[in-house]
Amino acid sequence: MAPFAAATTTTVLAKPGYPSWRPLDRCKPSATATMSTWSGRTAAMALGRRELLEERDEEWRRYLAPERQEVLAHLEPWAEANMLPLLKPADSAWQPSDFLPDAATLGGEGFAAACAEVRARAELVPDALLVCLVGNMVTEEALPTYHAMSNRFEATRDATGSGGDAWARWLRGWSAEENRHGDLLSRYCYLSGRVDMRRVERTVHALVANGMPMHAPASAHHGYVYVAFQERATAVSHGNTARKAGACGDPLLARICGAVAGDEKRHEAAYTRLVARIFECDADAAVRAMAYMMRRRITMPAALMDDGGPGGSSLFARYAAAASQAGVYTAADYRAILEHLIREWKVEELAAGLSGEGRRARDYVCALPDKIRRMEEKAFDRTKKKPSLVPFSWIFDRPVSLVLP
Repeated sequence: MAPFAAATTTTVLAKPGYPSWRPLDRCKPSATATMSTWSGRTAAMALGRRELLEERDEEWRRYLAPERQEVLAHLEPWAEANMLPLLKPADSAWQPSDFLPDAATLGGEGFAAACAEVRARAELVPDALLVCLVGNMVTEEALPTYHAMSNRFEATRDATGSGGDAWARWLRGWSAEENRHGDLLSRYCYLSGRVDMRRVERTVHALVANGMPMHAPASAHHGYVYVAFQERATAVSHGNTARKAGACGDPLLARICGAVAGDEKRHEAAYTRLVARIFECDADAAVRAMAYMMRRRITMPAALMDDGGPGGSSLFARYAAAASQAGVYTAADYRAILEHLIREWKVEELAAGLSGEGRRARDYVCALPDKIRRMEEKAFDRTKKKPSLVPFSWIFDRPVSLVLP
């Protein structure tokens, strides 16, 4: 998962989800309230915020009811037959050492020559694309967060850490495959000689420590909608990086990113098919879960990245802008992913058995692509603004020309 890598976005995608949700609007004290002290106002605001969060959470908590859990229990044999075969065992999967120079086999002189070739090719990669590569790698390296997130889904979690059911084996197998991604990208960055690895490692450390926000954290219905979207975004981001790396003359980087994208496509296929089955078994709940996630924004996993510098809190926004303007992950990609999932899950065709809430959710989701397209047009207008030179600590503070929000 990246995640953003995948989670790179445009200004639109840095805050994905339409319309935006502003909880504080409903947390203001009423006109009749009498608050003579700041502490009183603060207490009232806190109470209002807590009540709002409880109201917001009430919907997704209904998905922890036994009948919702039974849907996933019913699908466990399907997962055994249809998801697990999409994983590759360790003895046949690619490993990071398959792509990069190996001192043990090349010897001292051969290894030095191979590394010099890696550096020479890496010099051809523009700084803007290099920033996208590093951001994708940082996102991949936060795998512990993603494993923990998926293991909170109440209906499918690996309760013992070594469970034998299909859900537990999928989670561990998925994590094992994902674990190679950050390793491979990190080793390439190290050998390229163009990346400040300590600042990058510091960013990874901070991102894992910061975690990631996740709506409806224990609901499998909501969680798998999120993961299906995110895996496709990751595949798009790595695939675009591969094509651009090849075009600028670095075939090794193209192979590396292409291999990662290939994994992400398999993972996306598994999660997309799973959610399609949930739609077939529990359409009303599934479409409401999808609408819930889209209204509250598909928050990208790397949103809390921080390099420890003075502008660390804005790092993700700068990375997202770089990804958009480099063509690695754009608003059009975001929209295309949503349109793809609407088609795959046959959302527009849903009718029989939908509640009033379900019909409203269906209509909301199906209207989103047009709203996003209008936002794309606004984002395009912003690209006509004068760009700024924005330094990135990951590449020794070299500046990248960006149009920032």
